[in-house]
Amino acid sequence: MNIKVLKKTENELKIEVEGVEHGICNLLQKKLLEDERVDLAGYDVPHPLASNPVIHVRTKGNLKPESLLVAAVEKAREMNETFRKALEKALKD
Repeated sequence: MNIKVLKKTENELKIEVEGVEHGICNLLQKKLLEDERVDLAGYDVPHPLASNPVIHVRTKGNLKPESLLVAAVEKAREMNETFRKALEKALKD
């Protein structure tokens, strides 16, 4: 997986992510939008056959978007771990 920074300002970040699909992008967008410090979060796949998704984050005030994106990744990781444990428990029963 390669990540390329397309735009980085005090409160805005756009990155292009190679090798991921809608699932990861949609999850990150959802986790970002749950944070009230995020002004805008979304992603775009410029062309479904030849393009990598572009994730866009804009924060309120002077918050660094990269820190909120990392926090969203951590929340997604925690959710994944919770799901794994619940699945293992369900499969044992």
